[in-house]
Amino acid sequence: MRTTNFHEIHVGLKAKMAEFAGFDMPIEYSGIKDEHLTVRKGVGVFDVSHMGEFWVQGADALEFLQYITSNDVAALQPGQAQYSCFPNGRGGIVDDLLVYCFSTTNYLLVVNAANIEKDWNWVVSQNKLGVQLENRSDETSQLAIQGPLAIQTLQKLTNVDLAAIRYYTFEVGTFAGVEHVIISATGYTGAGGFELYFPNAFAETMWRAIFEAGAEFGIKPIGLAARDTLRLEMGYCLYGNDIDDTTSPLEAGLGWITKFKDSKNFIDKERLVAQKEMGVSRKLCGFELIDRGIPRHHYSITDAEGNPVGHVTSGTQSPVLEKGIGMGYVPAAMAKVGQEIFLEVRGKLLRAKVVKMPFI
Repeated sequence: MRTTNFHEIHVGLKAKMAEFAGFDMPIEYSGIKDEHLTVRKGVGVFDVSHMGEFWVQGADALEFLQYITSNDVAALQPGQAQYSCFPNGRGGIVDDLLVYCFSTTNYLLVVNAANIEKDWNWVVSQNKLGVQLENRSDETSQLAIQGPLAIQTLQKLTNVDLAAIRYYTFEVGTFAGVEHVIISATGYTGAGGFELYFPNAFAETMWRAIFEAGAEFGIKPIGLAARDTLRLEMGYCLYGNDIDDTTSPLEAGLGWITKFKDSKNFIDKERLVAQKEMGVSRKLCGFELIDRGIPRHHYSITDAEGNPVGHVTSGTQSPVLEKGIGMGYVPAAMAKVGQEIFLEVRGKLLRAKVVKMPFI
């Protein structure tokens, strides 16, 4: 398995390690609930250096990205970021990603760790305009510092005004003595905070500076298990669970990142326009369990008679709500808020209801 440049630190902290996307990653440290609530109430640090980073540069960079992504890259100003996806030419999704705009000729794409090779091959295969592509995934470390006390922790380490970095914007500046650090506020927890991108050589320097600065706030390292429960409480999709090569962005509730403006021609546009006009047959919905239980990935969703109508894509026991929550695909008519659905768990049907996301 591959490792990030924080691997020895995780092992030294006695993290529970496991394989994720081909990397040996920390799954939990002090326990999922404790870590989850640390981020909701205080500040926690995630090693997300396994994520992929592609640079797209050149005179035709904007036109290229307009074609291969679903969102409107032309709407970005320098210093802004955008959530988007790569349509796969068959109505599905290659991956979801972030697009960072440095200028109309210089962009950074941040992709999911499990899809780095797949995404890179896809982007290269679509490069008919001859833009400059560079995969710097192996050279880049990333830490996500999340929680309501993140800004007080990090402001000690930089002259960049962190309060001025609004949601889905970023700055480049000196952080903990390291120059040219990308400081962004995109978040995957709903708890506020920042992401830091920097060269691998500064990994230990950054980690130790952040934990020293956050000591007074009870800062803790957070594993990927709590990252999953945090994102699920916010109703954020996880590639491979809630979206994949067989799900369209419209089915997944991602119509808001699928822009059909006349000036934007993109992969699958005609197919998705037709789907929007005709309506989708299934939708991703959020649900809460009424009966006691914990929904799990791939559990069958049924009607009252036990007839399968869909499946759970993500599920957990919400540490904040202290009840089972999840997401899953159901027929469009059953995706309405308040609709009662059922989960088949070990031969029993558990009652649940469709709710509006986020869950908290």
